[in-house]
Amino acid sequence: MKIGVYGGTFNPIHLGHLHILREFIRRLALEKVLLIPTGTPPHKNAPFLADAEDRLAMCCLAAREIKEAPVEVSEIEFWRKGKSYTADTLEALHALYPQDELYLLMGEDMFLTVDHWYRPETIFSLAAVCASPRSEEGFARLMEKKQELEEKFGANCFVENIPYFPASSTEIRRLVKQGKALSQLVPQSVQEYIDKHGLYKGEESL
Repeated sequence: MKIGVYGGTFNPIHLGHLHILREFIRRLALEKVLLIPTGTPPHKNAPFLADAEDRLAMCCLAAREIKEAPVEVSEIEFWRKGKSYTADTLEALHALYPQDELYLLMGEDMFLTVDHWYRPETIFSLAAVCASPRSEEGFARLMEKKQELEEKFGANCFVENIPYFPASSTEIRRLVKQGKALSQLVPQSVQEYIDKHGLYKGEESL
């Protein structure tokens, strides 16, 4: 089985994430996706992170919007002590799915730095690394990086020129603080969850 692995802080998850996920499912013929909210992200300074339980709940709500393939929200990184490293997560997933192919899904910024992550050789040995651009110039940069990773690490990489959906979690948190609607940026169920639980209301949310 071809399994997509899509991680992130998802603070909150938004329609841009779902757009990328749908496109990767279609283009790579993924048969299942593991949506993995991070516990303590190693690559981001994230002092304004919503509680793990809230981010998990919002991911579960958003996952219901995806009809193209089964999407399972995984808690694999939530309860791990210390920072959540992708290499460790992939080792755990490989043990759970030893006969399946793992496809690690990510955006432009992540792909361009993935060779500097913790134990990159482990990442490349356990999963195909898949990326999409966030700008008009991004596709060319990604293709150049793809060649570099393949030559240096023997990595199996897929670069898909997915049209960029202009949404960011930072902007969403700012809009929430300003009391503005998020209907064009998050699923309705996620909007309702944010409202019900009063997420991202304080000044620290920016």
